[in-house]
Amino acid sequence: MTQIDFYSGASDKLLVACRLSAKVVQQALRMMIYIPDSLLLDRFDKLLWTFSPISFVPHCHVGDRLADVTAVILSGNSEETQRIEHHEVLLNLHDEVPPYYDQFQRVIEVVGDEPNDKIAARKRYRFYQEQGFGVRHHRLDQNQD
Repeated sequence: MTQIDFYSGASDKLLVACRLSAKVVQQALRMMIYIPDSLLLDRFDKLLWTFSPISFVPHCHVGDRLADVTAVILSGNSEETQRIEHHEVLLNLHDEVPPYYDQFQRVIEVVGDEPNDKIAARKRYRFYQEQGFGVRHHRLDQNQD
């Protein structure tokens, strides 16, 4: 059954998502990052290259010829998400529950500080609970410096 993890209190959602991506890669897992907003997808793509001067998160877009051998796949399209061949980790950076989420072993949801983001995250949290999935909650604001 899919494990759902919510990380709330992120002052910078994209930076937290980059750090979580790096951790997943360190664990030798493969992940898909779902971002339907094309501007946000481009911004996140660039941030994965630059967020840390001492680490590298190998990534590409789902349609890229290297997608089968790349640890982190970026997707902005639900049809692309369905075609992915691995089903380890899905990181959702969208306001709604991602399509085909239940094909993955783990779903990561990052929740920012903005009120609208919190409201959308609560809806997703309830949805997962109502579907019977185990949901874990990690509070980032208690761990930040």
